[in-house]
Amino acid sequence: MTVVGLARSGTGAANLLSELGAIVTVTDLKTEDQLKDFIPGLKPSVRLALGSHPEDIFAKADLLVISPGVPLDIPPVAMAVARGVPIIGELELAYQVIRSQKTEYRKQIEFLAVTGTNGKSTTTALLDFMMKKGGYNTILGGNIGNALTEEIYKQRAKSKEQNVDYIVAEVSSFQLESTKDFRPKGATIVNITPDHLDRYHSLEEYRIAKARICENQGTGDFLVLNQDDPETMKVKSEKLKVKSVNPEIYFFSRKEEVSGIYLKNGVVYCNFQSMAPGVRHPALIKADEIKIKGVHNLENAMAASAMALLAGCPIKAVIDSLKEFPGLEHRLEFVRELEGVSYFNDSKGTNVGAVMKSLESFSGPIILIAGGRDKAGDFSLVRQLVSERVKALVLIGEASEKIGKALGDLTETVQAKDLKEAVAVSRKLSVEGDVVLLSPACASFDMFRDFEDRGRQFKKSIMEMQ
Repeated sequence: MTVVGLARSGTGAANLLSELGAIVTVTDLKTEDQLKDFIPGLKPSVRLALGSHPEDIFAKADLLVISPGVPLDIPPVAMAVARGVPIIGELELAYQVIRSQKTEYRKQIEFLAVTGTNGKSTTTALLDFMMKKGGYNTILGGNIGNALTEEIYKQRAKSKEQNVDYIVAEVSSFQLESTKDFRPKGATIVNITPDHLDRYHSLEEYRIAKARICENQGTGDFLVLNQDDPETMKVKSEKLKVKSVNPEIYFFSRKEEVSGIYLKNGVVYCNFQSMAPGVRHPALIKADEIKIKGVHNLENAMAASAMALLAGCPIKAVIDSLKEFPGLEHRLEFVRELEGVSYFNDSKGTNVGAVMKSLESFSGPIILIAGGRDKAGDFSLVRQLVSERVKALVLIGEASEKIGKALGDLTETVQAKDLKEAVAVSRKLSVEGDVVLLSPACASFDMFRDFEDRGRQFKKSIMEMQ
């Protein structure tokens, strides 16, 4: 069997397949030196073909497992498809392995899957937090940073008596592209806004990839959608209308009462069809009692709450989790207050939609640090918010000129050579009561290893300031 693409997903897939007795080869265009952080994590039995994609490895494979970062239309994969080689992704492999476990073990494991453009990591982590607090044994993994195959591989090494109730998975559009039978018990699409248009030809194509999360759902499953998000609601009108059997569909909304979770007069309410007749919509929590802040995190909290309650989590565990969950690093993370200026790290804001949500979370003047590697984003979509809330733009990276052309006429705009200089410039421009926000609207790979590296370097620069 051949695993295409190493990194985290490829390592997990290769190790799990090897553990199951397969002869595994991993191929990657990157060199051994470029992959030195991942190679030590592979089982000794895994073979390597690095620096190129040898044609014979693809032609002779019984199965290709594609890592999420590998497009399905590259020539070696297309050739394998033409020759009839089965192709699945790392997510599908994890699902099939779980479904092939012994019957008494398999019945206790279901998937709860979260996708969306922005907020899916926070939603997934909060959902897992809720389920664990509710007494369930869960595995957390997927696009959130821990490959599901790696987590399942580790789980197999543990006692089989330690049963797992749920696998809580963050799934990306890239992962969903290569699914076949993947059928989560519960799924949610938090939102769909333009992203990865350097890989997809249109927003519609991107939405279709996201909608694969409910492709195989049916009777006994549930799906939670964002009522306030037009692109997400198109999944309901376009995708689910053509299916003969659909999951139960619920919603969350900041704007109207829905069957699911909604906000009204500053209070989050719960409303499910499964409630006894005549039962009033119970108040779940006041919005200002939720520990993670920002309008986007309110939506994330509502999505996670709906998923947890539908999966059987006690309502007290959900409420307690909303009050306790601290949030994730690099997601509108408060770093420090210095001289009356608040600094926030939103390095995970890698697209325009994410930046819009972040800007909506602050009422005070904002100095916005943005830029990086463009993902074909339409920066004009954020013009109104920049005009209303951004005191100054400090731009870095490959997309700085493009962002400057789209937004530079709205506010003071400064080009910085790197992130450290951007922090220094932001400090000079700020006064007491301002917010300095790193929310790049771009990928990080022009200047950093990943968004985490970018966020940590930003925080380091902030903490070093005297």
